[in-house]
Amino acid sequence: MGAAGSWAPRRLGLPAPSRPAWLAGAALGLAAAALGTVAWRRARSRRRGRLRQVGTVAQLWIYPVKSCKGVRVSAAECTALGLRCGHLRDRFWLVIKEDGHMVTARQEPRLVLVSITCEGECLMLKAPGMDQLVLPSKLPPSNKVHDCRLFGMDIKGRDCGDEAAQWFTSFLKTEAFRLVQFEKHMKGRPSKEIFSPVVPNYQVAYPDCSPIMILSEASLADLNTRLEKKVKMDQFRPNIVVTGCDAFEEVSASGRLS
Repeated sequence: MGAAGSWAPRRLGLPAPSRPAWLAGAALGLAAAALGTVAWRRARSRRRGRLRQVGTVAQLWIYPVKSCKGVRVSAAECTALGLRCGHLRDRFWLVIKEDGHMVTARQEPRLVLVSITCEGECLMLKAPGMDQLVLPSKLPPSNKVHDCRLFGMDIKGRDCGDEAAQWFTSFLKTEAFRLVQFEKHMKGRPSKEIFSPVVPNYQVAYPDCSPIMILSEASLADLNTRLEKKVKMDQFRPNIVVTGCDAFEEVSASGRLS
């Protein structure tokens, strides 16, 4: 180390530094690095200090088929197209008329009676007076892709087959229906055409207007003080239910959920 350390200065025509000078330089370098580390840690600590918890996630819900019952989960992945838990995707299935127009509980209230569970790679659908419908989470690519219509906007959906179509038609008993599934490679509906241009430009599948809906218990309680007939949380079908915050604080961008 000593020979290598003295060779470079001599090549440049400079006297080799003495060992004490070399040690002093190394010590100054280490001190600078240590001070830099301390400063970075303090800056990071200050950044963390600006975060403020406004509530706690109390419940997570995924609604696989639009307007049907939700599935409560203990954990979920937040994706650009909504919550995901295994093969459960939020509002990735949709009941349509034969002309492609969406059908929700607004037109067919009995849809809210359809319950869903997930077993392996299949969704299991149950409804009063109906045999269980077993629906694969991945459809054959040979199934027809429909042009669907949601709130005046076009979107695609792959047909879930004749058995699923007959199941919903027999249960609702009003006209012929079909069930379609959104696939992640399909083009979603752009948020900028649903909301004003100031919102983030994300894509949505079959939800009304946003990939994820958050609602707090305090906001629901505040709303119920203004109503003669009280409403329940599940009537709003939120994906994330928050507790421990003030009313409507979940809409603030300055908070942090845990």
